[in-house]
Amino acid sequence: MGKINDNIENIINIVVNDYGNGHKIDEADIFSRPDQKAVLDIINKLMRIGFPGYYTDRTYRIYNLKTAIATLTEDIVYNLNKQIALALNFDKNYKDKTDAERNDAAEEITVEFMKRIPEVRAYLDTDIEALFEGDPAAENREEIVISYPGLYAIAVQRFAHILYHLKVPMLPRIMTEHAHSKTGIDINPGATIGKYFFIDHGTGIVIGETTTIGEHVKLYQGVTLGALSTRGGRILVDKKRHPTIEDNVTIYSNASILGGDTVIGHDSVIGGSVFLTKSVPAHTKVSAQSQKLHFNNDGDLEEVEPCDDAKDWYYVI
Repeated sequence: MGKINDNIENIINIVVNDYGNGHKIDEADIFSRPDQKAVLDIINKLMRIGFPGYYTDRTYRIYNLKTAIATLTEDIVYNLNKQIALALNFDKNYKDKTDAERNDAAEEITVEFMKRIPEVRAYLDTDIEALFEGDPAAENREEIVISYPGLYAIAVQRFAHILYHLKVPMLPRIMTEHAHSKTGIDINPGATIGKYFFIDHGTGIVIGETTTIGEHVKLYQGVTLGALSTRGGRILVDKKRHPTIEDNVTIYSNASILGGDTVIGHDSVIGGSVFLTKSVPAHTKVSAQSQKLHFNNDGDLEEVEPCDDAKDWYYVI
């Protein structure tokens, strides 16, 4: 520790003095921005409201469920209102507003958000059904709610999506990035997703902000619904950059579908590892050309042609 003791004062001066160099990251007021820990607590409470009986504390009895939900609702209302008011500090439309005006706006947004919770629960009910009916490995619906990362990512995004449409800064992204870090599934809060949404495995899925997804859509791991290019930077804000996926579409693992003008027609199947930047008509099957396989056993090289029906192989696990 001798070298550290000899240099500690100099080290402190170097670090402290750096805060006078005008870095943008030094400008944030920690007391005027949302509290990430508080937002994550709100997520946990929303999950308990969304799935009572699964996320509810063991101390709650069935006959006391309404009381428990009432208590949770009141807690969410108070804390969410506080975080929304802080988030509005980052909305240019409220830059010149008084604290009282921001607080009034936060209360209106909070009330509207809470009124739409039954809508989210109705969608989640269909998502559970899609997962159960579409995954033969699922033993029961309880297993899906408790353990499936896809459902967790979908649920958080559905709550965040409401705040996104209510034009709340920061909070929706904090919510979905938490789900991203927890599940490996990255769904932007701006994405519009219909009922009966199915995510199997899920790791590596990316769904961009302006994506529109219809009903009864299935996605497997590694799928990207992204922008064709973001070189335009900030001028692309509010532009349709991500694809539209119509009803009853299945997209298998590692497929990439890019571009705001790209539409995947209803009842289509997109095979694994497909790369698409143009639209596909309804009732279309798209697959990447099968590769030849090379086996080298004891120095003898053997080539194996793709099987005749390889074009119909979209996903194997």
